[in-house]
Amino acid sequence: MNRFAFMTLAAAILGTVSTASMVIAQVPETKVAISGPGAKPGLPGWYIEGSAADPLGPFPGRGTGGGAGAGAGRGAGGGAGRGGRGPAAPVAVNPMPPGSNGVPPDWAPPPCAHSIVCASPGTAFGGVTDGVTRVAWKPTTKWTHAYPFELPAGGGDVSGAGVDSKDNVWVWERNLPGQPALFKFGPDHKLLFSVDPALTDQTQPFRGHGMCVDANDNAWVINEIGEVVKEFSPDGKLLRTLGTKGHRGDWDEAKGQRLLWDPVTCGFGPNGDIYIFEGHGDESPNDVGSDDPTNVVGVARVLHLDKNANFVNQWYGNAKGPAKFNNAHGSAVDPVTGDVWVGDREDDRITIYTANGHYLRTLQMRNLICALYFDNHKGPRFGTLWLGTGMDGQVVRIDRNNGNVLEVAGGNRKGLGDGQFSEATNMGSDSHGHLIVGDTQHPRATELIPPATKVSAKK
Repeated sequence: MNRFAFMTLAAAILGTVSTASMVIAQVPETKVAISGPGAKPGLPGWYIEGSAADPLGPFPGRGTGGGAGAGAGRGAGGGAGRGGRGPAAPVAVNPMPPGSNGVPPDWAPPPCAHSIVCASPGTAFGGVTDGVTRVAWKPTTKWTHAYPFELPAGGGDVSGAGVDSKDNVWVWERNLPGQPALFKFGPDHKLLFSVDPALTDQTQPFRGHGMCVDANDNAWVINEIGEVVKEFSPDGKLLRTLGTKGHRGDWDEAKGQRLLWDPVTCGFGPNGDIYIFEGHGDESPNDVGSDDPTNVVGVARVLHLDKNANFVNQWYGNAKGPAKFNNAHGSAVDPVTGDVWVGDREDDRITIYTANGHYLRTLQMRNLICALYFDNHKGPRFGTLWLGTGMDGQVVRIDRNNGNVLEVAGGNRKGLGDGQFSEATNMGSDSHGHLIVGDTQHPRATELIPPATKVSAKK
């Protein structure tokens, strides 16, 4: 190429680049919407708001707090936190005060390391709530709220609530060793009894996380970092323990190895089958290829047992992609179809499977998926689906077909005020459609009372 031709080509290229730059410069700035209408006229609209911080600060071992004991007793990991700031400050009186997520400093969950939420400013600087914008929904119906359950003074956060076929209410509280943690209230909200704390066993490792009530009115409660699930009879007797306390690991039926890995909630199929949902995402360890041969999978999973707790199958998630899930925090089983709904909390999505784990579809949502609950009472509300948005601070009814928000039952933002939730999570309902909702960052259970209008179970 001669010099003239080269200069002509160069000028043409520079002219193109210059023109392109001018075109790019003229493109108007795209503004992200901060509010919007409901999916249909009459449904709640949404808006984005700044986050409120955890009322009592991020719990020990989270984010930059770390702690020499973070992850202790949970297999590989532990050591100083992300910021290397050393042990968390000791708690003076109760090592599991409200807002601590039920874990004293020496048993704090490991710092965030295995979820996409770890990259967010909220987690990186001390807790998943600080600095994170959230979607809230504008109420279109008039639910009321009450706090009728008198729990012992000095107790910890309420990590589980469930209702049996007789409208008795079970409450699962994070409490100290030797103190009652599982309570049963009558339909009149009066305490019937508390379960012997020697049976619930809150000695470390312990972190209550979720519960469910089966068709026989038995209460199943979860000790997440203790790696066990316990079944109690209607009169508070211990019937069964799944897993081995203090030994996190994989369920390998071929080897007769029946261990649990970070169980967080549970549910039951229409035929009585048992589902244990395992994997807390940003608070779970990474055990892939660990030194423990019984604990090498290291990802979230669903364990499927029959009604007699015999192994049926299990399936696994991973961080991203269709048919996958990063964690199984807010999960439930559809009493109408038997489908299994896995709530992938920080990814704001729900992954749906058949009863045996065949992928069906994914619903992308606008909120944290901290709890899912299907009303299982025969009648007009049967199959109604509720979502506890956790630290987004609300309980909403959603369309089981497309995930659209249909109604706000409670909460207006994260907080400890009257009618608010610090973390709206595990819930149940009675035969009148009243919702009983636990708050895993506050020692109270909220009753949400519907307005005197019919709720359609089909939406």
